[in-house]
Amino acid sequence: MTRRYAIAGLGHRAQMYVDALLGDWSDTGTIAAFLDTNRTRMDYHNSRLPSPVPTYGPEGLGEMLSGADALIVTSVDATHADYVVAALDAGLDVVCEKPLTVDEEGCARIAAAAERSRGNLVVTFNYRYSPRNSAVRELIASGRIGDVTAVHFEWALDTAHGADYFRRWHRDRSRSGGLLVHKSTHHFDLINWWIASHPELVFAQTALRFYGAAGAGAAAGRPARAKGAPGLGTDPFLLDAAADPRLKALYLDAEHEDGYLRDQDVFAPGVSIDDTMSVLIRYAGRALVTYSLTAYSPFEGYRVAFTGTRGRIELEVGERAWTPVNAAIDPSAGLHAADSSWERLTVQEQWGKREEVPIIRGEGGHGGGDRLLLDDVFRGPSGDPLARQAGYRDGIRSVLTGVAANRSAASGAPITLTDEGTRLA
Repeated sequence: MTRRYAIAGLGHRAQMYVDALLGDWSDTGTIAAFLDTNRTRMDYHNSRLPSPVPTYGPEGLGEMLSGADALIVTSVDATHADYVVAALDAGLDVVCEKPLTVDEEGCARIAAAAERSRGNLVVTFNYRYSPRNSAVRELIASGRIGDVTAVHFEWALDTAHGADYFRRWHRDRSRSGGLLVHKSTHHFDLINWWIASHPELVFAQTALRFYGAAGAGAAAGRPARAKGAPGLGTDPFLLDAAADPRLKALYLDAEHEDGYLRDQDVFAPGVSIDDTMSVLIRYAGRALVTYSLTAYSPFEGYRVAFTGTRGRIELEVGERAWTPVNAAIDPSAGLHAADSSWERLTVQEQWGKREEVPIIRGEGGHGGGDRLLLDDVFRGPSGDPLARQAGYRDGIRSVLTGVAANRSAASGAPITLTDEGTRLA
């Protein structure tokens, strides 16, 4: 039996789900309706369907939900809680993009709704499905390094992907929660899932050092926007959205409705998020985590090391070895040439030699992980031994770790989490 899916939020992120329901997962469901604050964006996605579906503004949420079996939420992060709670209270299943929400209040509302609803809530943490990250989970679960006592996790966003958060609505902390919520929710969830534990104490320091009006990378005389401006192709920090047909259709052609600018200058005033972050986390079971995120690295990738009572696991991933001018915004979404990306997973037991572990990649985005995620979303997890499908508690734990880190950075004090990482003390 096919299901009727409504989609709330019709920007870039919605395309993965629209494409899935038009393609390899069309046998599982149909698109029943769209909801967005901008009609131009809804019209763009409707133009791709065999037959257009009804469209709604936020005021039509209740009517839209009455004609659907499930809601997919891909809207601005700060709106997630409203849509998720309304759908759960209507008895619908919900698929929500990360982060689940942006603050403590949103987490509490979603938890209460999930507990009283007959609907099921899935949070789409696609990094769990990436083959290299699944291989880490398998190694840790096998017990080869014993109990994990320490995790060192460094994530580097380059000056294409990292900069893009400072062009968009994400630059406004009230809408995104900052990168420690919007982006790091992926990374905190990975740690929770890898070591099968939850955070108890968080301490952080953060700063805005590179982007923004006073950032170290600012260049005098740059125009605030530069659609088709001379020399644009030689400036790695200016995005010419007019040059990309999809960005043009979704954003430039939609500006007249709501004034949202997709291609803001990363050095313009108005940035309220940080680009340099360092976090210490103590977990239940006493594992200690050191985590860092920078958004202006010359390469893109991550390094994570797990030290346990019997050995050590190390994963090193390079998603883009260097960043050319006008590089693709997100290098992690697809497969890359051998000379521009790499990944290496090793395990070394006490008194043993280091062993490289093969990583079996699939086809499609994130090394085949996106296809596995979509199978889970539309066909169900089918007894996955790695338990990759994430529920609302997983989403809340990862959000609150970021919220706690932001609060710690502002106050200078450590922040305690209770109820297995689902509430702040």
